[in-house]
Amino acid sequence: MPLYDFHCPDCDKDVEVLARFCDIPACPTCGGTHMTRLVSRIAPEGKSKEKLKRARAQAGREGHFSNY
Repeated sequence: MPLYDFHCPDCDKDVEVLARFCDIPACPTCGGTHMTRLVSRIAPEGKSKEKLKRARAQAGREGHFSNY
């Protein structure tokens, strides 16, 4: 299940919740059931791979193993 951003109008907070696409969860802060799903930004294409490549190169230069 992916993470989705929701807004709770009852307590006026934005939360990130692990939920199915069709589910509308209760607010973890106040328990309200009137949550609305927020539109998330899409990551620009190509930037993630570039950052990962730089992180791997830096880990190699520093001589340690990492989860990259």
